[in-house]
Amino acid sequence: MNQLRDNLKLIGLSPNHIFQQVKDAIAEDLTGGEDVTSVATIPDSQVSTADFISKSDGVVSGLHVAAAVLEYCGVNNYEVLVDEGMQVKSGKVLITAKGNTKKLLLAERTALNFLSHLSGISTLTNRWVTQIAGTKCKIRDTRKTTPGLRQLEKFAVKMGGGENHRLSLSHSVLLKDNHIIAAGSITKAFNLIKEKYPTKELEIEVDNLDQLSEVILLQPNLVLLDNMSVDECQKAVEIVKGKFQLEASGGLTLENAKAYAQTGVDFLAVGALTHSAPAFDIGLDFRKGK
Repeated sequence: MNQLRDNLKLIGLSPNHIFQQVKDAIAEDLTGGEDVTSVATIPDSQVSTADFISKSDGVVSGLHVAAAVLEYCGVNNYEVLVDEGMQVKSGKVLITAKGNTKKLLLAERTALNFLSHLSGISTLTNRWVTQIAGTKCKIRDTRKTTPGLRQLEKFAVKMGGGENHRLSLSHSVLLKDNHIIAAGSITKAFNLIKEKYPTKELEIEVDNLDQLSEVILLQPNLVLLDNMSVDECQKAVEIVKGKFQLEASGGLTLENAKAYAQTGVDFLAVGALTHSAPAFDIGLDFRKGK
């Protein structure tokens, strides 16, 4: 457990947070008592060897989270065979484990759920990153994450080559349209924020180029161009002239990502990285006779 704790810290994850998530996930899977199928069919003393195997090509992440599931379930004899964020081919063995058969089966689905979900995010993120290669633009995530899984999902984005936006509402200021309406104007909202949190990084969302002209006078750290066309983003870059960073958001797809990136914006904010990534196909296969 100490080695696993160190490994989680090394890749930027909080061990206590991960262990609690694993505990909750296993408790959910055991709701109502016990694994009745395994209890009925498998002797308590049976030992098996199993491999976590990639069934498709992509970028894997969450390997040490799967390891945390194994350890929590009492399987301590395992080996993680690839690095977090590694490109793998179909058929690659990711983790091998040997232990009590019932404990392996208890760990199986929860470990695969974490591993498949996070690897799916990493794989999709990598597709976006590859799509805009050759530009200065970076792909980054949003707060459109699964409740309770934000730390892990943002970790998976990083493993896919993307960058993280704010982790929480307290991390930095993002002045959105509803804040502006509630406060009365962009300038009034900006001044209130600067008075309350003078050192916080401040980003302002604008819906059109007229709003951008007002924002230029305020000199925020970053401006989010919400649902603007490629042409509008190009004009925004020309208007700002590098005075602050620009982020495009809304209406982005893999097909138009390169065109947006080539406008000169600094970031593409892609909610789909976390809210729409398909699961990566990974299986747990028992070795016959072992």
